[in-house]
Amino acid sequence: MKFAKVKEMAHVLEPPFKEILNKDYRLKGKWREEFGNDNPIVLELACGKGEYAVGMGQIYPEKNFIGMDIKGARMFSGATEVEEKGMTNVRFLRTKIDMIASFFAENEVDEIWILFADPQMEKPRKRLTSMLFLDRYKHILKPGGTLNLKSDSTELYEYTKDESIPEFNAERSGYHFEKVFDTDRLYEEGINKLDETMQKVMNIRTYYEQMWLEQGKSIKYLCYDFKKA
Repeated sequence: MKFAKVKEMAHVLEPPFKEILNKDYRLKGKWREEFGNDNPIVLELACGKGEYAVGMGQIYPEKNFIGMDIKGARMFSGATEVEEKGMTNVRFLRTKIDMIASFFAENEVDEIWILFADPQMEKPRKRLTSMLFLDRYKHILKPGGTLNLKSDSTELYEYTKDESIPEFNAERSGYHFEKVFDTDRLYEEGINKLDETMQKVMNIRTYYEQMWLEQGKSIKYLCYDFKKA
């Protein structure tokens, strides 16, 4: 039922694999036309139920949000909320994140959010902050844009700030991720250092975050500015 319903929603885009195999998606470079404005574009990767795409869409009506995930059944919840509230600044894109370069043009994205992604303990290259993915982001993220990671995983948090980002900065001449916020205890001490609007954003709860909080886990948050020499 959820799969069938999602397919009927105009704000949920689900391109067949053959449509993007070895070629670009029809909206690459044209996402602002899809939204009908020139507002900034924000991606929520591995969006799950889309709590952040929907929540931030309400906090920032002057921005456009795209929740990206392969799991259509999870997406049903957020997509339904968007439909019921008549929101026009949120879209959902059901596809593999590995193919992100086929969907977005150079400098088309202003912000990327990675929220409670699988830390891929056995396959570090598949982590959404690995060098493999950072190289993909550098082509679509505009200079002056931001990369955000919010996670319960100590391993993913430390890997990102101590390994993958430093490696990227050292080896990718002309590109640089500059850290602007870092806390491994967001709600215990970090959130009060953020402005009022960002505190509202941080207090959006995903399904998985609520589960980790109930288990007593501390939440980590990293934010980087993306710069090009």
